[in-house]
Amino acid sequence: MPEMRFSQSVSARLDGGVLVVTINNPPVNVLSAHVRAGLIAALDHAADAPNIVGLVISGTGRAFIGGADIKEFGKPPVVPMLPQVIDRIEAFEKPTICAVNGVALGGGCEVVLACHGRIAGEAASFGLPEVKLGIVPGAGGTQRLPRLIGTVAAIDLIGTGRAVKAGEAVALGLADAVAADPLAAAVTAVRDNAGGALRRTGNIDVPAADPEAVSAAEAKVIARSRGQSAPAEAVRLVKAAAGLSLEQGLAEERATFLRLRDSEESAALRHVFFAERAAGKVEALADIAPRPIETVGIVGTGLMGSGIAVSALTSGYRVIALEQTPEAAESGRERIAGILDKAVQSRRMTAEGREACLARLEATAEIKALETTDLVVEAVFDDLSVKTELFRRLDGIVAPGAILATNTSYLNPDAIATATADPSRVVGLHFFSPANVMRLVEVVDCARTAPEVLASVLAFVKRLGKLAIICGVTEGFIGNRVFSAYRREAEFMLEDGALPQEIDAALEGYGISYGHLRRQRHGRPRNRMGAPQAACRNARPRRALCRDR
Repeated sequence: MPEMRFSQSVSARLDGGVLVVTINNPPVNVLSAHVRAGLIAALDHAADAPNIVGLVISGTGRAFIGGADIKEFGKPPVVPMLPQVIDRIEAFEKPTICAVNGVALGGGCEVVLACHGRIAGEAASFGLPEVKLGIVPGAGGTQRLPRLIGTVAAIDLIGTGRAVKAGEAVALGLADAVAADPLAAAVTAVRDNAGGALRRTGNIDVPAADPEAVSAAEAKVIARSRGQSAPAEAVRLVKAAAGLSLEQGLAEERATFLRLRDSEESAALRHVFFAERAAGKVEALADIAPRPIETVGIVGTGLMGSGIAVSALTSGYRVIALEQTPEAAESGRERIAGILDKAVQSRRMTAEGREACLARLEATAEIKALETTDLVVEAVFDDLSVKTELFRRLDGIVAPGAILATNTSYLNPDAIATATADPSRVVGLHFFSPANVMRLVEVVDCARTAPEVLASVLAFVKRLGKLAIICGVTEGFIGNRVFSAYRREAEFMLEDGALPQEIDAALEGYGISYGHLRRQRHGRPRNRMGAPQAACRNARPRRALCRDR
């Protein structure tokens, strides 16, 4: 049967009585008006066709549905609105199963929740990250998710905005199964459910929850969201789901969504969202093909090196971790395994995933083991002589096409590059500690860094799931320069008579994770992105020199 087209981005084909609906709205299949209209048209067609027993909803590429179309915010609404589409899916009389081939975020996850069954592909991930934009889910996420996975887990996911991979989604109850071919499995599921009772999420009672566990989950979210109102509102709505009818909960959620959407906080966070997207696009590198990177060498397995190693391992890379002695190498391996163990304990990784990561890890004291690496990241003591000597040794060991990256936080990478025979393959990759958690990575474009080297490390950082920001060789790069400015002003306020706890309260109320006094209490002072204050050599000019600030 020929392909049916329901809008410019929604098409379908018939597979033995199952209408397989495909969303194709690149790059990430956002829920633009024509996507919403196409889904409604497909449902209308299936409802009126006696030969169609049910539907499968899927996406093209690496995304199922990447969320709402943020560009529509602030513009006149275009029907059908997303809540209408989702209500129609949930109430549909024929089984509607989603085949989640990739990311299902925001509105995409809300579509998933409305379906009668959910099959995840091995690369699938699910999340409701609206709080990161200063809003809450607006199409039923806060009301349907707790019905599927419980109040405590829903508070965690919605309040933090974190995404879960396929294995964790199944463990939570968000997905029904993981399949190598989710589309085929979803078609089978539709046929199996045809004519039977359908499991509508909105009709499920919210499971009873331990009040202490709910309070603990709420406290954890609130503690992480200083200066932001959306996380607290999201928690309130999730908790309300247990005591309200679905209709009442949806009305309260929608009203909260609209109020927050029109706030200055949300406008500012949307600006940050688009700024981050723009930062990852470098026009000069548009036609540059990155070099393939499969094996990553990490020199040094302390706090920073082990974090970088975990990030690479969990992203599918093979890692060779180098230390000075066999004993240190074994300790490094144990440190990396410990981080992975914590991920398993927190259900962010399966035990099988941990074993797969460790199988790709080699910890050694033999520098020649780095011969097979495509990229080497040094995470050794931040001393120029130590780093330059290391790069001299690496220069004669790694392949000519391998990339050498320094993780220095304030040394001059150009000086390190001159220690090599080919400075064009040297670049800065400044992670923030702990590297497996912190999202920002400063990619330092050195004086002689080749364009393909820059393109390659940008692709590497993107695969790690981190935000790469390109900067030049400057004192403190970007993060430490920002930190030095707000630390300087905080110290001026102290000199003007403000109490330390008052300054901390102002900083934390603005959204900074820790004020300066709290950093002192928690050990070595660090900036918001994890960099040590010692890196900011010129952070505090004398007051007498800055009267005109």
